[in-house]
Amino acid sequence: MINLENPKKFRGLVSQAQQVAREIFRPNSRKYDLAEHEYPKELDILGALLDGMNASGAGEGAGAAGVRRDAVQDQGNRNSSNMSTALGTMELCWGDVGFLLTMPRQGLGNSAIASVANDEQLKRFAGRWAAMAITEPHCGSDSAAIRTTATRDGDYYVLNGDKIFVTSGDRADLVVVWATLDRNIGRAAVKSFVVEKGTPGLELVRLEHKLGIRASDTVQFALRDCRVHKDNLLGDPEINVEKGFAGVMQTFDNTRPLVAAMAVGLARACLEETRKILETGGIVVDYNRPASVQTAAAAQFMAMEADYEAARLLTLQAAWMADNRKPNSLQASMAKAKAGRSCVDIALKCVELCGSLGYGEGELLEKWARDSKILDIFEGTQQIQLLIIARRLLGKTSAELK
Repeated sequence: MINLENPKKFRGLVSQAQQVAREIFRPNSRKYDLAEHEYPKELDILGALLDGMNASGAGEGAGAAGVRRDAVQDQGNRNSSNMSTALGTMELCWGDVGFLLTMPRQGLGNSAIASVANDEQLKRFAGRWAAMAITEPHCGSDSAAIRTTATRDGDYYVLNGDKIFVTSGDRADLVVVWATLDRNIGRAAVKSFVVEKGTPGLELVRLEHKLGIRASDTVQFALRDCRVHKDNLLGDPEINVEKGFAGVMQTFDNTRPLVAAMAVGLARACLEETRKILETGGIVVDYNRPASVQTAAAAQFMAMEADYEAARLLTLQAAWMADNRKPNSLQASMAKAKAGRSCVDIALKCVELCGSLGYGEGELLEKWARDSKILDIFEGTQQIQLLIIARRLLGKTSAELK
């Protein structure tokens, strides 16, 4: 049975993440928000520490986790890398979401490799930083509509297309590119390829200027006759119409709970800061009295806390299911939808409750409000998550429910 208390064996990891968030992320948060595109050098030491923990086996979940459906079924309850990574992510994003997104060798592409790569690929790409390139100028949440093509030419695939909004695309060593083997077949032909930086034909077009998460770099790529060896294709090279593109979509079963964990951490930061400001103004939340007999600010705060708690529990449930080899696509989308929406609502309401203190740069609340919106957009927008949830609950296919 699932127990959504923090597992005892991960308390040390959570404590370390809290320390990093408090002593590295939070103190430098405003600095790199103002200095967009400047790499946070403070993260190099942290990256080396994570590498050491992973190499020694002492840091289970310290690196990018994956959801591997081909693993042997475990007996009993198991809390492993997905749960620990989610818990660590919550703490680190209490410090700064942008810093978390630009931690060396912890990119979304690393989760794709961890989920889908074979043993040889896992060994070959170990210790390298991987970004993930899915979104295209005409294609956002509908990943099946990808137009970037991969044409087989002997031992190579030739990639052509454009990718936008690639997180850590400038700083990463590798880019996991989603491309189609045949546009006429649809989603079943979509595969993911690991493209090494410096490969001829992979061109960085521009760095984006963003509303939030400015410590993290976001780029646009152009692929022009980019030749990638067949050994860099992740998953089954054959087109299986019955299976669809389950191999590449399996990545989302892992990354969506992690984005939800980011939102949970940011929401908690907003709530804690707002509580301090309210208490300074003489407004104290009394949990022994009904919200209806307290001040409007206290009642609103209690409602936000309830939303936060619901998002946190859904996120832990999705991570636990992944660790226990249970299909979690529905729960991953539920966690992402709830946490993404709640985080934005909480951040904006906290700014509102705190008035001028929330709106000015003297506090971090205004920055957190800007950072929050991306957590409701990337890895599948709020709307696409609700569509996925509806399909799962009603037993409908993507063709039957659009």
